[in-house]
Amino acid sequence: MKGRIHSFQSLGAVDGPGIRYVIFMQGCSLRCVYCHNPDTWTPSLGEAYDVNEVLTKILRYKPYFAGNGGVTVSGGEPLMQWQFVSELFQKLHEVGIHTCLDTAGIGDLDGAKNVLLHTDLVLCDLKFSNAIDYQLYCRGNLDHVLSFLRLTETMSVPLWIRHVVVPNLTDSEENIKKIHLLSAQFSNLQKLQLLPFKKICISKYDALGLNFPLRDYDECSDSQIQKLSEFLSELQIANFGAR
Repeated sequence: MKGRIHSFQSLGAVDGPGIRYVIFMQGCSLRCVYCHNPDTWTPSLGEAYDVNEVLTKILRYKPYFAGNGGVTVSGGEPLMQWQFVSELFQKLHEVGIHTCLDTAGIGDLDGAKNVLLHTDLVLCDLKFSNAIDYQLYCRGNLDHVLSFLRLTETMSVPLWIRHVVVPNLTDSEENIKKIHLLSAQFSNLQKLQLLPFKKICISKYDALGLNFPLRDYDECSDSQIQKLSEFLSELQIANFGAR
């Protein structure tokens, strides 16, 4: 089985627990207004690799995975190439390596089920808190994402949900409360992370001759993330106390 891959990162530290080998798959059907990797959109680009070729690359770094490290497959959208990811994760489990799927929760759910059979952790981007904004700002379907999240719960795969905070778009306390309520319904949820919107991707858009939709928006500051994270913690404590 071959997959089209955009790039590799040998010693990642922000895409799941521990030190991780990160594989960025090529291709994504979404067009999120804050996407940092427009060069991953087109499925036909990237380079084709056989699963065993990728496994050989990964095994060189296995000593660094001690403890809770492992391999994260990201994108693009990895579930667009679920057959490749499923086979790779199965082989990684055979050699005792932790697997993490970094996804937007789109794509074929039956294919996703095959991937989740050999997935130790899911990182899922919950991009907006309502269906209208999902379609407007991502060309995505919120109901489908929630169906994917329910599938992770049914299959008892640990889940981290992540949400990008964009000033004047997703930074209101009302929005954070809605994201919290959507996330809290899943019993396998371990963590809800707020990520700051940045514009370091503008040079990529310019090089590709593409318009970056949020060019005129402010970046999200560390202080904004801190304030909203504290608000989120209060919501989580209140939710726990209500149980």
